[in-house]
Formats: sequence, structure tokens, C-alpha cells
Amino acid sequence: MSGPARTPRRRREQPREQVLAAAMETIAERGLAELTMAGLGRQVGMSSGHILYYFGSKDELLLQTLQWSEEHLGSRRRAALARRVPARERLDAFVDLYLPDGRRDPRWTLWLEVWNRSQSADDDARARQLELELAWHRDLVALLAEGASRGELRAVDPDRFATRIRALLDGFGTHLVVGLPGTDRDQVLAHVRDFLDEALLP
Repeated sequence: MSGPARTPRRRREQPREQVLAAAMETIAERGLAELTMAGLGRQVGMSSGHILYYFGSKDELLLQTLQWSEEHLGSRRRAALARRVPARERLDAFVDLYLPDGRRDPRWTLWLEVWNRSQSADDDARARQLELELAWHRDLVALLAEGASRGELRAVDPDRFATRIRALLDGFGTHLVVGLPGTDRDQVLAHVRDFLDEALLP
């Protein structure tokens, strides 16, 4: 006797994908403060209870939205790092993808909120957030090691130096996304390029 028919995976995930896309759209257009379960429900034609069925809480919704966003950006990052160009050029592409586009960048706005909420998050949520950060770290470590092995970059401890680069980018990125006066993206990119050239070019 056959069991109940299974709903195809894509079909099962479609409502979830709609909610995640709507959440990012709301953050981009109106800011995080306007992101509510009821508002999302109206956007995608669901009840707030239906959305809670998929996510359980707003904290979980935010984390899954961040994971969804990072999956898409991760594909772009991997494509940029796989290009057959010098390591220094790929490092610039990495930096360009890492930094926010400017004030109220939705991805970075979401990152800041998830970082803030992680203080009270459970171990599973913190581990999932850490994995998103480590994906960037691992790719950067691999790029630094490859560049050094080919003589394109100065030999450094790739893990330690990747930590320093990410700390630099996180600091500048925070300044950009909150709109710190006197800081714009072109200035930040110039500062980062100068640092990387001085530290890494043979």
C-alpha cells in the first residue's frame, strides 16, 4: 500500500521563499522597523499565523532571511573567486561583495540585527550564524594561500590575516551602513586597497 503523495520539494519551499524575498524587500524599501509578521502576511497573501508556522518566531525569520540572502551572495562570491585573474584582483572582488552598498544596505542591516539578537539566541542559532561568517573566512583564507603559493601575494599566515581583513571590513562596513558622516563607499574602498597593497603585494 502506497503512502501519502509527497509534495515536491520546490513546491513545499515556495511559500517560504516568497516570505524571505518579501522580508528582504521590506528591509530594503522601508527598513527593519517596518518588518512585521502581519505586514509580511499581507505582502504574500498569508496570515501571520501561517508565517509563524514556517518560522516560529521573528528571530528565526530574520536568521533564515539572512541565510537565504547569503546563499545568493555566496554563489556570486564563489564565481568571482573562481575567475582566472590574479589573486589581488579577486581580492578586490571579495571586498566589493563583502562591504555594504551604502547607508541602510538591507543585507548589512539584517546582519547587524542578527548580531545584536545573537546575545540571547540559543546555541543552534549562534552556530548557524557563525557558519555564515565562516563561509566568507574560508574563501578568504584559501585565496590568500593560493596567491602566496603563486607568488602573486606576500606570504602571510592566511588564517590570522583573513581575521584581520574581516575585522577591518566589518568596522568600515558598520560605518557605511549606519551612514557615519564623512565616510562613503569610495573612500572605504580606497582605504582597504591601500592596506592590502601595503600588506600583501610582494
